[in-house]
Amino acid sequence: MTVSESDSLHSQLSRFEDMFPGYRTEIVEGAIVMSPVKPHHNETIWDVRDLLKPQLPPGWAFISDVAVPFDESNEFCPDLAVIPDAERRKNLSAYSPDLIELAVEVVSPSSIRNDYEVKDRAYARRGIPHYLIFDPYKAHCVTLWNPGPDGYRGRDTIPYGGEVTVETGIGKLVIDTSGLPVDPSVVRP
Repeated sequence: MTVSESDSLHSQLSRFEDMFPGYRTEIVEGAIVMSPVKPHHNETIWDVRDLLKPQLPPGWAFISDVAVPFDESNEFCPDLAVIPDAERRKNLSAYSPDLIELAVEVVSPSSIRNDYEVKDRAYARRGIPHYLIFDPYKAHCVTLWNPGPDGYRGRDTIPYGGEVTVETGIGKLVIDTSGLPVDPSVVRP
């Protein structure tokens, strides 16, 4: 894909976002993917951000739902990503995946494959050190680390109710999952 084709896809992406409020739009494997967003999705993002923000060391900040072009077929918009604050302050419409220390995705019914499989491989191939998947439909968080060419080699699944601890290059981050929203369809033991 050429730069002009990539610019064209990004332009289409922006138009779709304007035409369909309430949908999250990304380019995944060369296709424009639109996912409806439910309240638990945004609430989880906000809760995780609120829990992490006081733990970030100076010089680090969040971007959310901002384009991150990975390759000719993938332009993701992570629900949350931790990047250097100096880069965030540039207020760009797209950021390099090489800036991301931690990526966070919240599962929606239409994003299951993308969050658990496609992004696992793509984020790992680009060397993003840590990737967290919060799933309000399974009431758990999957932590991924040790990126490799085929995905992350380290993986833990932590049920909601406990703490998720991530040892990052910018310090230890702890997320209490006991207050995160859980879809009413989840049956807990």
